[in-house]
Amino acid sequence: MLRAIYRAAWWLIAPLAVLRLLIRSRREHGYREHIAERFGLSAGRMPDDDAPLIWVHAVSVGETRAAQPLIDALAAARPDARILLTHMTPSGRATGEKLFGDRVLRCYLPYDMPHAVRRFLHAWRPSLGLVMETEVWPTLIDECRRADVPLVLTNARMSARSHRRAAKFGHATRGVFGGFARVLAQSPSDAERLTSLGARNVSVLGNLKFDMASPPELIARGREWRRAIGARPVWVAASTREGEEERVLDAFAALGVEDALLILVPRHPQRFDEVAALAARRNLKVARRSEWAPGAVAAAAHAGIRALPQDVNVLLGDSMGEMGAYYAAADLAFIGGSLLPLGGQNLIEACAVGTPVLIGPHVFNFTQATADAVAAGAALQVQDPADLARALRELFADKSRRVAMGASAAAFAARHRGATARTVDVLTTLLPAPSAERMPDDVRLSPV
Repeated sequence: MLRAIYRAAWWLIAPLAVLRLLIRSRREHGYREHIAERFGLSAGRMPDDDAPLIWVHAVSVGETRAAQPLIDALAAARPDARILLTHMTPSGRATGEKLFGDRVLRCYLPYDMPHAVRRFLHAWRPSLGLVMETEVWPTLIDECRRADVPLVLTNARMSARSHRRAAKFGHATRGVFGGFARVLAQSPSDAERLTSLGARNVSVLGNLKFDMASPPELIARGREWRRAIGARPVWVAASTREGEEERVLDAFAALGVEDALLILVPRHPQRFDEVAALAARRNLKVARRSEWAPGAVAAAAHAGIRALPQDVNVLLGDSMGEMGAYYAAADLAFIGGSLLPLGGQNLIEACAVGTPVLIGPHVFNFTQATADAVAAGAALQVQDPADLARALRELFADKSRRVAMGASAAAFAARHRGATARTVDVLTTLLPAPSAERMPDDVRLSPV
C-alpha cells in the first residue's frame, strides 16, 4: 500500500518538480537544461555492442568528487567497460564534466517514476549500478531488480537520525533496502543500521573520501596564495550553508586577532554574490578569488609581495574545484554545515592537506569520521559561534599545538585510505567477464 501511495504521489509531484527546476534556474541556469532526462527521455543511449556499462550515480558535487578515485580505479580495472555518471544537480554535473571530460557518459537520473526509470534502463542497459552514500529510491531499486541490473549502495552511510525515521515504515523499509544486490558500508555502525533495515550482503569497506587526494598542483597553488597573502593569521570557513555565514561572521567579529583573514567559501555557487553582500554590510572589506589574476598572484608570491591588500578582511572563495588550495592557504579550517542542524560536510579533505579542523555540533551525516578525527587529535568540535571564536583564538596563539594538530590530521587521513581498492575488488565480481575482443591489446590475456 505504501509503495502504491508513493508512486501515485510522484504523478502529483512531477509538475511541481519541474516548476521548482525553473524557479531555481533563475539563480543557477543549469536547472533549465536537460529537463527531459529527468523523465528518462535521454538524448544519449548505450551503443549497440557488448561492452559492459558501469553506471555510477553521484547526486551532487561532494558525491561526484568522492566517486572520482572509484571511477578511475574501475576504468583501470575494466578498460573494456564504459562508465555512465548520473547526477541530480547542475553543479554535480559540472563537476563531473570537469573531472572526467569525455572519459564518461553522463545524464541526469530520472525522477523516481516507473516509466521514467524503465526508459532510462532500456536506453542505457547498465551491467551494474552504483548509488553513492544515501541515495535510496524505492522505484529505482524495484525496476533495477526487475531488469536484472545489480544495484549496489556504495560508500553507504546511515545516521542514527535517518535510521530512526526509516525504521518507522517497518516492512516497507525492509523491502526497499533488501532490493540492493550489495551494500558496501563505511563503518560497522552504518552496516549495523542498514542490516536492521533489511539490507542484505552488507560489507564494511571504509570511506571512499579518504582516498580523495587534492592534486599536487592545487596544493602548490594554495601555498602560492599564502605567500602572496603574507604572514597574517588565516582561517577558512569551507562549504558554508545559508544562514550559517552570519554565525561564521559573528565568530570572526568576536575573534579579536589582529590582521586575521577569513577565507569564506559558500557551498553553493549561486550564493556567492549574496554572501559577499552579507560581509560588506558588516563593514568588512571583501576580495574575490575570481578577481585574482593567477599569474600575478604567482609572481607576487615569488617576489615576496602581498597580492592581497592588508585591509581586506574576507577573501570570498567564489571558484569551483579549488577547495584543496583554500585549505593549503589556511592555518585552520572550519567545516560548514555544522553550526546549524544540516548534518555537516566532509572534513577529510582538510585533514589530508594537513590543516587542523574545527567543526560544529551538527555532524549527523559524518558522525563516524568526525568522532575518529577528534579522537586522533586532528579536529576540535565547537558548539556555537562564541566557542568557534575561542578555539580559533587559542590555536592562533599556540603555533606548536596547531602544528601538532596538522600532523595528526595528515596521519589520520593517511591511516584510513584503501576503501577504493576494496570496493573495486567487490564490484568487479558483479560484472560480466571481460570479452577478449573488447580488451585493449596491451591488457588482453594470452591463452595458457
